[in-house]
Amino acid sequence: MAMNLSHSASSKLAIPHFLIHDAALPSLSIRCQKHQHKQQRRAFVAHASSNISRPVDSSSGTVNHRVGGAQVLTDTVEQSLANELVSRLPLTGGAFDFTGAAKPLLQKPLKKVKHVVLVRHGLSTWNEDSRIQGSSDLSVLSEKGAMQALKCKAALENMNFDQCFASPISRAKSMAELIWQGRSEPLLFLDTLKEAHLHFLEGMRNADAKVQFPEIYRAWREDPSNFHIGGGYPVVDLWDRARKAWEEILSAEGQSVLVVTHKSILRALICTALGMGPDRFRAVDINNGGICLFKINEKGEPLLQSLNMTAHLHVDSLRY
Repeated sequence: MAMNLSHSASSKLAIPHFLIHDAALPSLSIRCQKHQHKQQRRAFVAHASSNISRPVDSSSGTVNHRVGGAQVLTDTVEQSLANELVSRLPLTGGAFDFTGAAKPLLQKPLKKVKHVVLVRHGLSTWNEDSRIQGSSDLSVLSEKGAMQALKCKAALENMNFDQCFASPISRAKSMAELIWQGRSEPLLFLDTLKEAHLHFLEGMRNADAKVQFPEIYRAWREDPSNFHIGGGYPVVDLWDRARKAWEEILSAEGQSVLVVTHKSILRALICTALGMGPDRFRAVDINNGGICLFKINEKGEPLLQSLNMTAHLHVDSLRY
């Protein structure tokens, strides 16, 4: 899913120049490889010829055609180098195919390529107060968060979605409803998209939790895979739910899906797709209203195309 910028600033980009320069790269690469192979050929043929006491034309690096044995070696080397060159060249264009880049998210192949757009809910009342939210349903979209939802709606309005999945927790639910307003396709709520359950930390200001529960808070911030609270491991649990959420999302009908949820489960969705474990929980970050794009090939292998796009929150009339 290519990103199409319809903002007026995009007209100022010198795109043709980039295309021209980019088009020249393959031919430059071919010339460099041919030169390297030519040098290897000369050295190899010269060495082979010296072993059988055959004359070599030092100016051209080729064996005299009157000497049959060395000529066979020359032909063999040329064919070998040509085969190597041909085998390498498809990678230039073939790199666009990301098959094998990541492990499949499903046990069975998909019927068609799928596009998944992930969105984090807008600013909430507890975000504004720097409170730990977790799975609590008491935090709701703030006025600014609702405005961010409308900006997301505008940025995504040119995209055709087959359906939308969202967390049923109010701040994400309200975000999804605002974005999805006016569309006739289904809006479905999945429990697998709920935020992590942080027990007695929920509702506490971060500064207070850091003072009252220093070890627990430190583990939450610095050692997520070993973070333990309320008899469980919330981040590890997120990974299990993220895998189930991917299965639900990708098993649904349609090729293009919108997902609206929370930061922690978004981190788990992204990391599981890229093959990273719970210890990498804080390796990615998603802002309120941030948008991520995934392309899933027919083997179920994911490609992260865009991470945490937020330009639409700052530039009016920006379309993805």
